[in-house]
Amino acid sequence: MTGRHGRRRTGRTVLAFLTAFGALAGAALAGAAPAGAVQKAVRVAPGVTYERFDIQAANGMAHAHVLRVDLADPRVGVDLLYPGAVASRAAVSRMADGQGAVAGVNGDFFNISEAQHPGVEATGASVGPAVTAGRALKAAVPDGQRFGPALPPGTTTEEVFGVGTDRRARLDRLALDGSVRTAEALLPLGGLNQYALPVGSVGAFTSEWGSASRVRATCGTDTDRAAPCSSDTYEVTVRDGRVVSAADTPGSGPITEGTTVLVGRESGAQRLRKLSAGEPVEVEHRLVAAGSGVPYRLALGGYPVLQDGRPLPGLDDTASAVRTAVGIADGGRRMLLLALDGAPAYRGGLTIAEVAATMRRLGSEAAFSLDGGGSSTLVARKPGASAVSVRNHPSGGAERAVPNGIGVFSV
Repeated sequence: MTGRHGRRRTGRTVLAFLTAFGALAGAALAGAAPAGAVQKAVRVAPGVTYERFDIQAANGMAHAHVLRVDLADPRVGVDLLYPGAVASRAAVSRMADGQGAVAGVNGDFFNISEAQHPGVEATGASVGPAVTAGRALKAAVPDGQRFGPALPPGTTTEEVFGVGTDRRARLDRLALDGSVRTAEALLPLGGLNQYALPVGSVGAFTSEWGSASRVRATCGTDTDRAAPCSSDTYEVTVRDGRVVSAADTPGSGPITEGTTVLVGRESGAQRLRKLSAGEPVEVEHRLVAAGSGVPYRLALGGYPVLQDGRPLPGLDDTASAVRTAVGIADGGRRMLLLALDGAPAYRGGLTIAEVAATMRRLGSEAAFSLDGGGSSTLVARKPGASAVSVRNHPSGGAERAVPNGIGVFSV
């Protein structure tokens, strides 16, 4: 999916590397790196290298940690890191070791708090679509329900970074295509395992969701995340194709395999109230790619910052922060994972415009911003180790539990 985000941005980007880089291979590094910094790329596994370097940015010195991943190497594998449920969180190192990854970074922005809705549980679920091992886990929440910095103009919560079954990385959009078929009507499906549903819609929750309360899905509006929770809700449980129970308020607890819980708000709730116990109901859903006909093995949300070698127009060039990003090089055959260091000396970070410039200088043709701040984490195994180590310093002093990430595997 190329060229849909417009021409090269001409705004201010203050960025100077203290060392020179090859476009696609690690080169010798120098500069004001902290004690223990490597001076050249270090092999993590076949087709995977790690390096670190300093960046002189608008808000002071930043320190970057980078993984270069050769997706064309048959010994390299990639997949989503996640704790086993959409509405759940874990440290990147724990997810990586639990799934046997040799390296990885944190992923999408997520439902981190519910201060605006007292008594409502924050689900920890991610904002955008998610795909693991070729299986769709969830769809995107409405744009107005997003956590994280403002999206670049022209982008939506459906944006994804993904790696297809052809082993090539891409930027794309994944939209939900789903329906609820009853004896009397065919209803559009407005959500799949999402912490927020569009106003007036019906959403589906499966065993992939986890045990978290589904009440949050009926709070806020399509344009205002802080708006009150809906007072008109209804929930129907469908098992083996038939209605088995109903409730006025969304519930919580694990959902068994073969069971789908339908949650409706406003007009969606009114439609679900027409269903009765024993009535046949067929629920279908899939994620549809806007730009690729190749199925995704891995996909997760965030937002694009670089397309066709050009920064997206309108990228923020004022707010600096610790960042995580993923880049695509060599026509999707190579992937670059970047996480900034959150140690006090480097906490000034980069602006989003500087992230785009950094990824371009590293050789990326396209790049995608992931969650940053206290979430920014890069892990990799050290030579001879059987477990990963956190290579950057998380800005909170310790790893933050996150909903997902990008995992690199040696197969």
